Amino acid sequence: MNPALETLALAFREYCNPPGRTLFLGAEPHPDIHDVTACQPLKPLADKCMSAGMEICTELDGKFQTVLFLPGKSKDEILAGFARAHELLEPDGKLIVALANTAGASRFEKELSKATPLLFSVSKNKCRAFSVSNSEPWGEELLENWHELSKSRQIPGTDFTVEPGVFSSHHIDPGSALLAEHLPPSLRGRVADLGAGWGYLSKVALGKSPKISQMDLFEADSRALACAKKNVTGSATFHWHDVTKGLPEKYDHIITNPPFHTGQAKDTDLGKAFLTTAAASLKRGGTLHIVANRQLPYETHLESLGLRSRLIVETGAYKVIVSS
Repeated sequence: MNPALETLALAFREYCNPPGRTLFLGAEPHPDIHDVTACQPLKPLADKCMSAGMEICTELDGKFQTVLFLPGKSKDEILAGFARAHELLEPDGKLIVALANTAGASRFEKELSKATPLLFSVSKNKCRAFSVSNSEPWGEELLENWHELSKSRQIPGTDFTVEPGVFSSHHIDPGSALLAEHLPPSLRGRVADLGAGWGYLSKVALGKSPKISQMDLFEADSRALACAKKNVTGSATFHWHDVTKGLPEKYDHIITNPPFHTGQAKDTDLGKAFLTTAAASLKRGGTLHIVANRQLPYETHLESLGLRSRLIVETGAYKVIVSS
């Protein structure tokens, strides 16, 4: 189990009795955290929360006595989350945040304490849980700065809308850019974009290939998908979906930049799961267009799925593969 989640649950048990109406931002299931309103943008984790009996809420209503916050890795997302929690707290409400030490727990504890005094701090599991209340005014200048971080923005030099916390929120991912450059104008029929993010590849594909009749964007992060709905126009549909669970339809072509970070085994497995789904979802004669870290052994996996692969281009960091 997530060590930061364990530390958050420990603080929740010890310092929130009774907790009152509780909101859990970045929710994950835990046996000691229940009867909460759960907010989780990532579909696989949202599914786990629902399986554990949590109700996933996309539109928040009212104020909360307790807000639990299990942040992601983005600095902007964390600071914007502080401001969002402040808005949602009752006048005497309590915010509890938990982070791994390696994710900057001490740093963000200090940032939050600049806005208002800490109530407590707990160190456990190489993580830290820390808390503040809403009983006194928070620093207005800091709150304003944090609210600014939460706003949608544009990728510099483009008209693409993004928001903090989503993948590649400051620039076009170079792997996606390489794949976009080598997408053929001959794509036609129904096309799927797996792990579509905020819609970059889909928009490029629709612009290059006028014979695409339908573009289906599948994305696990609801925040990125909301951006994609602003970025991609025309014959497109949007699906908050865990690609590893399979697709509901078959496609003439599939494009994907499978998720990977450092080439660790768990990331490789996730990328392979994307390709397994893609192979099972291609129509006969269809093509799969992939960009990947050049060191990832996807060709062998594609061969095991019965697909023939062709290397289109390779750089120092990435490779583009077409399989059929």
